[in-house]
Formats: sequence, C-alpha cells, structure tokens
Amino acid sequence: MGLIKSAFSILIFQPLLNLLIVLYVMMPDFGIAIILFTIITKLALLPLTKKSIESQKAMQDIQPELKKLQKKYKDDKAKLGHKSMELYKKHGVNPAGGCLPIIIQMIFIIALFQVLRLTLDSSPEAINRTSELLYGFVKNPGALNPIAFGFFDLNKPSIPLAIVAAGLQFVQSKMMMAKNKKEQAEREKKNGAEEKKDDEPDFSTMIQTQMVYMGPIMTLIIGVKFAGGLILYWTISTMIMIIQQYYVLREEKKESKLN
Repeated sequence: MGLIKSAFSILIFQPLLNLLIVLYVMMPDFGIAIILFTIITKLALLPLTKKSIESQKAMQDIQPELKKLQKKYKDDKAKLGHKSMELYKKHGVNPAGGCLPIIIQMIFIIALFQVLRLTLDSSPEAINRTSELLYGFVKNPGALNPIAFGFFDLNKPSIPLAIVAAGLQFVQSKMMMAKNKKEQAEREKKNGAEEKKDDEPDFSTMIQTQMVYMGPIMTLIIGVKFAGGLILYWTISTMIMIIQQYYVLREEKKESKLN
C-alpha cells in the first residue's frame, strides 16, 4: 500500500502540483492559474477520454445482438458466456476496454482535487508541504494568494459558482441523454422493430434519466460546501466536456448525412 501511495505521489500528484505552481508564478492570479491548469490537464486526458467513448460506443452497437444471445441462452450461463465472448471477438470489442481509461481518469481527478486542496490551504503545515514537493527548478511562491480576479476568495464556498456548476452539469447530462436516445433510435431502426419493443425495462435509460437531475443536485449540494477553488475547477472542467460533446455530436451529424 505504501509503494502505491509513493508511486501516486511521485508520478501524478507531484507533477500536477508543480504544474499549478508554475502557472501561478507565471501569472500570480490563482483563479487564472486554476483555469489554465484545468484546460491543460483535460487536454492531456483527451486521448483516454476518446478511448473510453469509443469503447462505450462499440459496446452499445452490439447490444441488440447481445440481448438476443441473453434471451436465447438465458437458461445456460456457460453457453451464454461462450457465445458472448465469440460476439466480442467477432466485432473486435473488449468489454473491459472502457474501464482502464475511466480508472486512470479517476486517479487523475483524485490527484487534481488533492493538489487544489493543498494549495488552497494557507496553514504553515500546508505551505511547508508544498515547498517540500516543488522541483528544484520551480520557483517557490510561498503562501498563495487565494483572492482570484481581484474579488473571489477561492478558500471560501461560493453559492453562485455552485449554481453555475450545477447548471452546466445539467446541460452536459441532457446532451449525453439526447445523444444516447439518438443512438438507440438508430439501432432500433437498423435492427428492426423487434428491438424496439421489449417487455423488460431499460434500466440504463432509467438511470440516465435520473442522473440528468440527480447529478446537478449533487453538484449543488457539494458545491455549496467545498472551497470555491475546487468548484472553479469543476465548472471549467464541465464546460470543456460540454464543448467536447458538442463537437462529437456535430461530427456524428456530419457522418450521418454523408451515409
């Protein structure tokens, strides 16, 4: 456990901490530094995000065939497992392919939040800890000024920013749900009417519908309690994901017109 913690600190936490400090030294406004920090880290994780989306889409595309197998071999689990693996192999799909990118992204998110919590902490212990983790070539700014843009205290919770973050979360969730509904309709059209009607409830759709509202509510509840700097990161991160989703939908729309 200690080895994993050390590797996490050396390979992920410490480089991210130094990146944020470098950005702060370049332009001594913590708010701008956090915005640039969010953009850079999101761009760095873009290949993993793309890989995860592609894997999820591949799994969605074979869902109709997978459901047929589940109905056909519902009383023979061994046969179902064998036939499912054949289906995955036929379409070149790895059912766990989307898990690793998501896990790596979650590790980065945990590290990002820890970096922000440490740098937002103005206690002598936190300042000393930050100084110890800086690389030799990185200038030590000492205590970081938590006032961003001349008025926004990043150490304190911000209800207006929490509301903005929740609103953006709602927009992103609605975009994702609209995309999933469109893909579902296309699969139903492609695979015939028998896929459209099903006696069994679509639990994934039900969960997605609930998350459209639950996600923003949870973001708001958490946002009004967390430091403003953490919510600023979350807000900019969600904005970037909305932009990414917009371009993904636009590209898919162009491809559908060409086909």
